[in-house]
Amino acid sequence: MLGTETAFEVLAKARALEAQGKSIIHLEIGEPDFDTPGNVKAAGIDAIQRNFTHYGPSAGLPDVRKAIAEYSGKVRGMEFSPEEVVVVPGGKPVMFYAIMAIMNPGDEIIYPNPGFPIYESMINFMGGKAVPIHIREEREFSLDVGELRKLVTDKTRMIIINSPANPTGGILERADLEGIAEIAIKHDLWVLSDEIYQQIIYGKQHLSIATLPGMKERTIILDGFSKAYAMTGWRLGYGVMNKSIAPHITRLMTNSNSCTATFTQMAGAAALRGPQDSVRKMTEEFRRRRDLIVGGLNKIPGFSCKMPHGAFYVFPNIKKSGKTSQQMSDYLLNEGGVACLPGTSFGALGEGYLRFSYANSEENIREALKRIDAAVRKLK
Repeated sequence: MLGTETAFEVLAKARALEAQGKSIIHLEIGEPDFDTPGNVKAAGIDAIQRNFTHYGPSAGLPDVRKAIAEYSGKVRGMEFSPEEVVVVPGGKPVMFYAIMAIMNPGDEIIYPNPGFPIYESMINFMGGKAVPIHIREEREFSLDVGELRKLVTDKTRMIIINSPANPTGGILERADLEGIAEIAIKHDLWVLSDEIYQQIIYGKQHLSIATLPGMKERTIILDGFSKAYAMTGWRLGYGVMNKSIAPHITRLMTNSNSCTATFTQMAGAAALRGPQDSVRKMTEEFRRRRDLIVGGLNKIPGFSCKMPHGAFYVFPNIKKSGKTSQQMSDYLLNEGGVACLPGTSFGALGEGYLRFSYANSEENIREALKRIDAAVRKLK
């Protein structure tokens, strides 16, 4: 049975309350509140005017694959060829296709928990065994390589990692990645490295596991345009992978989506090749909002919040509040007028936490903090 992404369910509940006249501040959806950069929109419009409105190759337009290969290599300090790139409509297809191409029924895949819910959902749907690796607050929401090592069996086929991470904002440091790489090489495992937030990082340098010795050929990088370029509705993502598996991923594209919209691809190439000022400005704005929301949450009774190092989420601990994650999430929505997600939306090990997206204005974040504080104090 397929799972779901709870953010959209909470959004629907919040919209229903708004329809009744209730004021809701939306901190549930992981979507930048910025507009797609002007040069990117112009490139998409121009592509439509130039009739990039027909089928394209399933793996993506050749020049767009080239642009992605060049960009991916530049930001990671290595080289990729266009043949190692498959363009897809959004980031999720990379997860779907990688799992479908590599895993057989009964195989095991280790995935982060709490983590993006579609990892577990897709593994289960395909008849595999989803094996959680606990992402712990006391480790700054990183994983324990020693614990990972114990989870590997002769049925393990893949390790999924996400850095910077949804929902925690945690990152994997070099030592973590080196430990994961050692395990992957020793046991001949694939790594699906979800790097969709790699441009939204604070005070740290993003490091891809693919850059480590022996890892490029066994790593599938998931990246895309939704987050850094505020292009969620354009549905444009890509995988960068070994040439040996790229044709299989492409065949899955052919059988499911045929191809990614060609005018959308042209806009994506313009995003990568054009000025990056908008990405930097957005990240700096997110940094200010991060500092604001972390500071505010840490003043609320029963809440404690780590400072995230990337993405645009905070994952506060509410265990001292006396409420479960679901109870607190429902209470804040209905009584406080603030929409957020229970930590259990990201796996059973997310119990005791909430996820707030700070992809909203400082004004709204300040008001949300006031509402949360007032609502929580009523519980005492």
